[in-house]
Amino acid sequence: MSQLSLPLARPPGAREDRFLIGESNAQAVQLLERWATWPVMTGIIVGPRKSGRSLLARTMVQRSGGTMFDDADRADEVALFHAWNTAQAEHRPLFLVAERAPPAWAVRLPDLRSRLGASVIAQIGPPDDALAHDLLAQLIDRHELVAPPDIVAWILRRIERTHLAILRTAEALEEEASRRGNRRLSIATARATLTAAGLLREPDAQIRDEDP
Repeated sequence: MSQLSLPLARPPGAREDRFLIGESNAQAVQLLERWATWPVMTGIIVGPRKSGRSLLARTMVQRSGGTMFDDADRADEVALFHAWNTAQAEHRPLFLVAERAPPAWAVRLPDLRSRLGASVIAQIGPPDDALAHDLLAQLIDRHELVAPPDIVAWILRRIERTHLAILRTAEALEEEASRRGNRRLSIATARATLTAAGLLREPDAQIRDEDP
């Protein structure tokens, strides 16, 4: 699994922010890394909530010397218009971050609408199997939980395969571990915690037969 590290100063002991790369986002990363070849100097990073789209934008800003707008679909249109023009004039990339592509934005300024339509779209998709595993493993490590690989795999077979669900799963496990004062995960603990949090899906018959 590839990853992009965010080249920013961090407090001593802080965990490094990493954007993990899998099949569902590799094309977006490759497109953004080739910003110097874009027909216009604006790229729009589109993806689901908690997919790392803002982290990816910040990483690209640091690497390219460009600028970014988070939640660009709700940003001031005049500011976006001037930022788009400045990016072209200075040949420094502008990265816009949103959940959906501009056709879904309620853009009132015709000149901005046409400029956004000419911009490059970098689409982040739902996590593939390998990426979902590595995301959950990374979050478990970040929360300083102890979980053998078989428990990570057990959890992944039973939660929704979205970035947001993976994040909420790790947060629920961390909260319960802190409450119990025991950071080692077991299947029984994971089952009880995720069921209480409403994150555990009903397993199908094949998975149920595999349960210990």
